Amino acid sequence: MTVRVKPHPKFNEIYQTTLEDGHQRLATRNLTPGLNVYGERLVKSGGVEYRIWDAFRSKLAAAIIKGVQNVPIEKGSKVLYLGAASGTTPSHVSDIVGETGQVYCVEFAQRSIRDLVNNVAAYRSNISPLLEDARMPERYAMFIAGKVDMVYCDVAQPEQAKLLADNADMFLKASGWVMLAVKSQSIDVTMDPEAVYRQEANVLRTRGFDVKEVVNLEPFDKAHAMIVAQKT
Repeated sequence: MTVRVKPHPKFNEIYQTTLEDGHQRLATRNLTPGLNVYGERLVKSGGVEYRIWDAFRSKLAAAIIKGVQNVPIEKGSKVLYLGAASGTTPSHVSDIVGETGQVYCVEFAQRSIRDLVNNVAAYRSNISPLLEDARMPERYAMFIAGKVDMVYCDVAQPEQAKLLADNADMFLKASGWVMLAVKSQSIDVTMDPEAVYRQEANVLRTRGFDVKEVVNLEPFDKAHAMIVAQKT
């Protein structure tokens, strides 16, 4: 049996693959054919190369598999990615937005940003790595051209929703979208995770967002949820 690839029924530039053993996986079209980023498998179908997207390594992939209804990223999108780490998920976002889009990647850890630069940004002109603290958006404002379509936040900080909203106030276009990967144990290890998700969603509401959905990411990520919201 050969690998079969078909477009995702809901989201542009995201694909569903059926592997030789019958297992189904998400994938994105590889912007850099022949190169992978984190050891992910490369597959070909119809002369096009795709990268298998590991939901156990990417909260965005996990959210898609868990049924999120909104993935506000498409070809040509400008995305501000807070907490880019070494670039696993940003590389798939890079595939989605393509050569006409841009992914601004903010990361505070020097080792992670070095991996992001050497393994990802060096081969992808649509990724702009920024060694900065996402709690201080004014420090990297000069590097971001115009407004972005979406702010994606995956940081292990106590005030995750506030940090996201502060960046959105500065960089997000009118009616733009945000996605917040909430790590409840970074906020309060004593609270029930569901209560933490509600708390962070309410922070976004008070900051002018319409919260569209909150998706639990288990079993892919323990005590994590993805919040999707739109600026009102």
